[in-house]
Amino acid sequence: MRQPFVAGNWKMNGSRETATELLEDVVQGLVSSHCEAAVCPPYVYLADGLRIAKGSELVLGAQNVSEEESGAFTGEVSASMLQDFDCRYVIVGHSERRGLFGESDETVARKFMAAARQGLRPILCVGETLEEREQDVTEQVIRRQLDAVLNAAGVHAFVEAVVAYEPVWAIGTGQTASPEQAQAVHAMIRARVAEADDTIADRLRIIYGGSVKAGNAAELFARPDIDGGLIGGASLDADSFLSICESANSASTQ
Repeated sequence: MRQPFVAGNWKMNGSRETATELLEDVVQGLVSSHCEAAVCPPYVYLADGLRIAKGSELVLGAQNVSEEESGAFTGEVSASMLQDFDCRYVIVGHSERRGLFGESDETVARKFMAAARQGLRPILCVGETLEEREQDVTEQVIRRQLDAVLNAAGVHAFVEAVVAYEPVWAIGTGQTASPEQAQAVHAMIRARVAEADDTIADRLRIIYGGSVKAGNAAELFARPDIDGGLIGGASLDADSFLSICESANSASTQ
């Protein structure tokens, strides 16, 4: 059985004071369970995350990583630097990186490989815009994004990775793909990876990221190919995030 996974993407929110309080509340609220929980705070709060999460059930991730190992790349952060803060995960290819910062499929693939080389577990984000969904090209878009990494890194690089399906039209909008819509895309992603290696596909955790909240998490996580969530706004509230983690844990025992 795949271990459910819930990761909080804090994006560019909070202050050191609020980040510390949130980290402490999440650590205190997490109990030993089947669900793996991670938070991805801004880079500048990773040191506080390392201190507060040490010895707890919570693991750390980062929101982005450079494709380069070192050098004259002002403002960038390498995978080895993230390892210094005990990061286990790193998000690559988030729709905001693709859309706002112009990251191509090829750039995302290079970041995926840079993270994997240093022992980090990439959370690879894929997803379609509203226009692409209305044009009925969701599958083509996601296959293109996924194939860029499969072709560059190989299917075995997905043994430790996570794939996050995040329909761009449902991020921060309050809209959410129906459980049936989300399940269909998750199943398609798993089937695509299975074309290369069905054993890896069976073990691959595919999580949903699109306005997941405490109120809809249980219904989403009950679907057979949805293994958890990449949580945006709801991860900034400890009670909401912990409730989502509990929904993932409950779904895994049913």
